[in-house]
Amino acid sequence: MTKAVVFGTGSWGTTFAMLLAEAGTQTTLWGRRAEIVESIDLRHENPDYLPGIVLPAALRATTDAAEALDGADFVVLAVPSQSLRGNLAGWAPHIPRDAVLVSLMKGIELGTTKRMSEVISEVAGVPDGRVAVVSGPNLAREIADRQPAAAVVACTDESVAGRLQEACHVPWFRPYTNPDVVGAELGGAVKNVIALAVGVAVGMGFGDNARATLMTRGLAEISRLGAALGGDPHTFAGLAGMGDLVATCTSPLSRNRTFGENLGRGMTLAEVIAATKQTAEGVKSCESVLELARKHDVEMPITEVVVGVVHDGMTPGEAAVLLMSRTPKAERYGV
Repeated sequence: MTKAVVFGTGSWGTTFAMLLAEAGTQTTLWGRRAEIVESIDLRHENPDYLPGIVLPAALRATTDAAEALDGADFVVLAVPSQSLRGNLAGWAPHIPRDAVLVSLMKGIELGTTKRMSEVISEVAGVPDGRVAVVSGPNLAREIADRQPAAAVVACTDESVAGRLQEACHVPWFRPYTNPDVVGAELGGAVKNVIALAVGVAVGMGFGDNARATLMTRGLAEISRLGAALGGDPHTFAGLAGMGDLVATCTSPLSRNRTFGENLGRGMTLAEVIAATKQTAEGVKSCESVLELARKHDVEMPITEVVVGVVHDGMTPGEAAVLLMSRTPKAERYGV
């Protein structure tokens, strides 16, 4: 039987572990907090992140990383992106030699501007063909409620992608394979930044035209950066690009959009952080995304103003004026 371990008992890590278990994969969840691990293991519920959802009885949980990794075919990483490097360094000595490492994370590392798959390869010392990425319009609560959803399983080794596809395929979750890891990861990371901008617009009381404009021009930013880094343009029109962007920018379940809404309503950054229970990846990754764009001479004006509002004291009103007063351009400039 295929065996998997999922590191991270947040909403998406728990939900993906649920998918694996439902698909017949022997699955263990690793968590740092003993009370959540005990609840998952004994009562089949994650009360902090998925209250009311009954988890599969076959799904185990533990705080012992070495025990969880023993014999694992898939090592799934669902921790906050900025904590990946430190956590993985501790787990790496116990990872089985032929295991596939799977990233559920959607961020760019601060300081290095590396994608999560690059961090994984570097820290764990594994080749690209043993690192896979799962991305797409995957709001955890909806999937945990068994509502229909789809995703992209990206890996440079298409046979590995096919194995992971089979391991997490259930009637309400349809994974598609794609060899474009770069495109899948950039779509997932940058859409969080655009969702912050959309949230700010919503909080300011702007309507559907403003939201649609930000999403569309946000997709243009994602595509420009993706092209500069070698991503496949088709990826950005698919589930890991447009699909994920639409879900994250429009759903009240989106952490990043909700974070932006609170900023748009006039809350300070400290107030929003205090009111936010889960990680909004775009808050930190917006800086590393902008740094990555500047390294490759890619213009990303929405990302720039998000960094300004979140980190540099710019007001939402000033951000709106800056975006709307930019020099007129052709729609497909920079592509």
